[in-house]
Amino acid sequence: MRHTHGSIEVVCGSMFSGKTDELIRRLVRATIAKQKVQVFKPAIDIRYAVEKVASHTGSTFDATPVEKAAEIRAKLDEDTTVVGIDEAQFFDAEVVSVAQELASRGVRVLVAGLDTDFRGEPFGSMPILMAEAENVTKLHAICMVCGDDASRTQRLVNGNPAHYDDPVVIVGASEMYEARCRQHHEVPR
Repeated sequence: MRHTHGSIEVVCGSMFSGKTDELIRRLVRATIAKQKVQVFKPAIDIRYAVEKVASHTGSTFDATPVEKAAEIRAKLDEDTTVVGIDEAQFFDAEVVSVAQELASRGVRVLVAGLDTDFRGEPFGSMPILMAEAENVTKLHAICMVCGDDASRTQRLVNGNPAHYDDPVVIVGASEMYEARCRQHHEVPR
């Protein structure tokens, strides 16, 4: 089943906000609608499974790990109508042109990723993908300090906030990250 028009949909937010759960929900709906779905993830994300996108709550969906965004083009089946891209912030800048090309060809492109890094700054190509998208859904987690809506990802090193100059990309889960609101997000310089 082909779409009349292609599009880019972005699901973003902090860690633990439900981005991958929402991506999987949309992918399952597309599968139920008998659409041909393919999902891609960065090869560096091996937290839960190598060939699946997996949420922190345990939901999974089959996926193809790739090193660079250009590999999506090479691995895409001609009859695919829905493409999922998880953890898009980890891909190189070409992820934007890949998403645009697919959408221009009539493919529905579903993108999930962190909108900001642990510093609270725009992460990778996510700001451009959000600007190019027809639809952006920003999800919030729960602040682990006060219980309010959390829009930030706090990296912790030995229980203390990571320093601004620490590496931006360190793949992890609840052992080193937690959700925080703006007020309780800390990044010492």
